[in-house]
Amino acid sequence: MTIKKIGILTGGGDAPGLNGVIYGTMLKAYDSNIECVGIEKGWKGFMESLTIPLNIAEQDDLHTKGGTLLYTSRTNPFKATLGIENEREKEEKEKEIAQTMHQKFEELGIDALIAIGGDDTLGVAATLFKHTNAKVVGCPKTIDNDIKGTDYTFGFWSGTQLASNILDNLTTTARSHQRVFIVEIFGRDTGFLTLYSGLSAGADIILIPEKAFDFNKDIVNVLKERVNAGYKYHIIACAEGAYPSKNSLENQLTTISQETLDNLPKDPFGNPKLNYLNISELLVEELRSRMDLKEEFRKNDTELEIRSVVLGHTMRAGTPNAFDRILGLRFGLAAVNLVLNGNFGEMVSLRGKEIKHLPFSEGVKKSYVDEDKDLMELRELLVKIRYLSKK
Repeated sequence: MTIKKIGILTGGGDAPGLNGVIYGTMLKAYDSNIECVGIEKGWKGFMESLTIPLNIAEQDDLHTKGGTLLYTSRTNPFKATLGIENEREKEEKEKEIAQTMHQKFEELGIDALIAIGGDDTLGVAATLFKHTNAKVVGCPKTIDNDIKGTDYTFGFWSGTQLASNILDNLTTTARSHQRVFIVEIFGRDTGFLTLYSGLSAGADIILIPEKAFDFNKDIVNVLKERVNAGYKYHIIACAEGAYPSKNSLENQLTTISQETLDNLPKDPFGNPKLNYLNISELLVEELRSRMDLKEEFRKNDTELEIRSVVLGHTMRAGTPNAFDRILGLRFGLAAVNLVLNGNFGEMVSLRGKEIKHLPFSEGVKKSYVDEDKDLMELRELLVKIRYLSKK
């Protein structure tokens, strides 16, 4: 079958570099005499046939702009399957929904689809392909960098640099006011953004989801050691998905319990909305209530003054950096090549310096910070050696 028209959609949270993928797709498609149509609002627009024409002559240098021209949403067409426990029934329901989705290709007038998104968005594409062999390929997108099939996702380095810059800037006011700042950084399940930006800016404590923190050992005692070593200000980089150990939940904390974590609301894909937890603010409350910590600060002529800063959606904001602009363009080009070569059911990826591709089934898996890696060792050394070296 000759490919004459390609549909493009962007799903999930926005990320710097999305427009780069769209533009890279349009460049290659135009050169291949293929028409592009934009599908607005991710899978919601796909199901509702919300489209806009994509005329490359009207989109000069689209890759330099942040956000997504096509809008986005967190719509999950397979949401109805989330509550089905019987695997056979779930499979049948998935197949039914996938077949309905496949019919949309004809309604939209497209011969193939490029889905740009994270594990949720690409998970939908994978399920669609699994049951129908639909002509769909994917581009991995998440500023969290937590998709296993690629070394880096576009948007990650832009988000990391932004968070690093803010941590740098907060250090000056922390020093001026002799404060503790707890900075909450994106990262629901993984700590790449927090770890990389925290190391870059020299954060004094870095809390990530991959390793539950002991409130006394990893926070309170470190602050005591630091203030006794002469430090008057402290920066804590905290992932939104960072969580306390079982011992801390049961014996050390008063504002949060296991029930708190279990009762968080869920998004359309069944993931807990960790931003509702407000982990940075909870830690502020806990630290303010610790009289032993206040006394340790007073002994060193310092008042225990703590503030929380939630970076939130500012981390997605602004224009992409050079790396993410180029990676977006390369992913868009590669996605069209997958379509032209008939490699459907696959996603593009970055391996080292090269653009590769692999099946959805292999690529759309979660990636986590490896505790054995050098970055984790650096995290520990940054905390320990600085206060030890002052003694």
